[in-house]
Amino acid sequence: MERVRIGLVGTGLAGRFHLNNYTKLRGFKADIVAICSKDADLASLAGNYSIPDYYDDLRYLLERKDIDVIDLCTPTDLHEALCIEIARAGKHIICEKPLTGYFGKDQAEELVGFKVSKALMLKETLRGCDRVAKALEENKVKFMYAENWIYAPPFTKLKKLIKVSGGTILDIRADQSHSGSAAAYSRKWKTSGGGALMRLGAHPVGGALHLKHYEGLLKYGHPIRPKSVFAEVGQHTKIESFLKETKKYIVSAWEDVEDWGVIVITFEDQSTATVFSSDGVLGGVRNTMNVYLSNAVMNMNMNPHDVLEVYAPEPHIFGDEYIAEKLETKAGWNFPSPDEDWVRGYPQELEDFVEALLEDREPVSGILLARDVVEVIYAAYQSAEEGRRVELKKD
Repeated sequence: MERVRIGLVGTGLAGRFHLNNYTKLRGFKADIVAICSKDADLASLAGNYSIPDYYDDLRYLLERKDIDVIDLCTPTDLHEALCIEIARAGKHIICEKPLTGYFGKDQAEELVGFKVSKALMLKETLRGCDRVAKALEENKVKFMYAENWIYAPPFTKLKKLIKVSGGTILDIRADQSHSGSAAAYSRKWKTSGGGALMRLGAHPVGGALHLKHYEGLLKYGHPIRPKSVFAEVGQHTKIESFLKETKKYIVSAWEDVEDWGVIVITFEDQSTATVFSSDGVLGGVRNTMNVYLSNAVMNMNMNPHDVLEVYAPEPHIFGDEYIAEKLETKAGWNFPSPDEDWVRGYPQELEDFVEALLEDREPVSGILLARDVVEVIYAAYQSAEEGRRVELKKD
């Protein structure tokens, strides 16, 4: 394989992130052969990115012999079925986070999050993960889990410092929060598979699990896995005084999903990670992690960071120039990122996936991390519902 030939499915926010960040790989390590989407402007999009072919049906990508890998940027409720279909077609898979979830059994079912026990959701979600893993093994295809935190330069530098320090990771505290998703799918369990923990928490959960996995390989030759979970969730936008406010600066149309959550993960070595996620935090996206080792402290501020600080007394002064994701106003002090995608690891992630295929090796972020993330999140939902610690089953 001289270059990896890619077919991309889904041209929403995640799909466009991927299209933008394949730029330096195209014509050198990779080619985007075709894209697939129900987007009404698909022809125009394909033209803008100089992609020769476009389809509205995945079948056409699967039938093409000149496509090596399918980059799956669809909603999460489609991931499991599509991953299995792609694997059976003998093509490698890049899959956006999270891998899968519980979305109900009936398309007409409403308020899934209130009606179905979280213990059942966890059980069914893990079965879905196992079905994907089985399809990968049977068809001998690679799976690449698109968790950009793992590839973000601040995170990879943190890993290098952990390695040379030789210290023990005692405690991790991580957060992804912002003022809420505007996407309609995010408000219902049957289309999102959960709320803030699922959509936002998947990133810091993945980061924390990966660090302990990495530490275990360094110290013992095998990963340190999560052992148990204790969690709480809430709907802060249902607080009575908030409901009475006439102007709302955060998204508040959540139905049967949480807009806030916290997870305490205990690992096999008795170290811990605490992960926060919230749809009620103003000021742009927060991507932060604090790592407390036996001989060092490391604070990662992926977003926001102060490499550039700007001030404007009124929002119109900076015009249409992009400042930061989910920022409510350009007035006052703000922290623009010179290259937000680079800082958050998107180009590095895709380069690792392409090189994994070219070199016939496993990616840094693969199926084990993908499965562990959804297991921890759904165990957290069970913990919050039942008010107790949930022990994770050994493989």
